[in-house]
Amino acid sequence: MSKPTAPPIHREEFTVPESAIDRNGHVNNVAFVQWMQDVATRHFDSGGVTEAMQAAGGTWVARSHKIEYLSPAFSGEHIQALTWIVDFSRVRSLRRYKFLRASDGKLLVRGETDWVFVNAKSGKPCSIPEAIKRAFVAVPQEQ
Repeated sequence: MSKPTAPPIHREEFTVPESAIDRNGHVNNVAFVQWMQDVATRHFDSGGVTEAMQAAGGTWVARSHKIEYLSPAFSGEHIQALTWIVDFSRVRSLRRYKFLRASDGKLLVRGETDWVFVNAKSGKPCSIPEAIKRAFVAVPQEQ
């Protein structure tokens, strides 16, 4: 059995751009959903399994997002984003996220996405290839 190739918890840091700020003067809630997708994609890519996904004719689609906004973020702040896979089933994978303010470690947002692996042409769910499952370590407990 091959060893996982992706880090169990993917971590990134970025600066909040002015374009993410809404009329209330803080990061718009939609920006966090976009950032969830972005960090999930980069974590997946770090596993080196994009070719396995394409060979299987599959892709990932979001079944649902759950997000909890705990504190606002503002333009110019440095944000730490963390994501990890909680589990895999035959066709689904639950992924969680945390967004923290880098300066003080304050938890700003936490969320999760229920991802479904589907046939890219038909859109129907299909089995997640074993090569993808082996590339990641599930982290079932919140870190």
